[in-house]
Amino acid sequence: METLKSKVELMNEITESIKNCTKCPLFRTRTIPVPGEGSLNADVVFVGEGPGKQEDLTGHPFVGAAGKFLDELLAHIELQREDVFIGNVVKCRPPGNRVPLPSEVEACKPYLIAQIAIIQPKVICTLGNTPLKTLVAPELSIGRVHGRVFKKGGFTFFPMYHPAAALYHNSLRDTLMEDFDKLKDLLNEKNV
Repeated sequence: METLKSKVELMNEITESIKNCTKCPLFRTRTIPVPGEGSLNADVVFVGEGPGKQEDLTGHPFVGAAGKFLDELLAHIELQREDVFIGNVVKCRPPGNRVPLPSEVEACKPYLIAQIAIIQPKVICTLGNTPLKTLVAPELSIGRVHGRVFKKGGFTFFPMYHPAAALYHNSLRDTLMEDFDKLKDLLNEKNV
């Protein structure tokens, strides 16, 4: 009799597939793929665009300055990295930190969708335009819809600015803090 695979086994299979992936040219220029990490029982999944320089060197998501700010934002709503899952649309760093090409996004998207299906979070926070356009709707813009709730495919999406944006535009720090306050309220709702 066949037994059901655990979340850990399923996620490990996805991680192995990502490590061996050659579906797009990004595998040629990456140092280490960044599959994502965190709790497989997380209520919230954060999705960024793709790995940056530090992430590419370590294989871990959000470890640079934007990651430190994300840690600060999580602490602001009484969460830690261990409580959430953090990933990206593409799992390998685009050269020069450029925006991933549509073909690269399409090659990597099944991995992200599979990870979300395993975790079954209450809320998926898209950080920036690329995850918003990839997971919610291509016509949306983060500047117009950050801090609003979207329902799609049985999931609740909550778009936010990417923490890195606040490092370049200090005025966005308060906006991100406010959106994290809204996220905390959203996570406390019973029927999310």
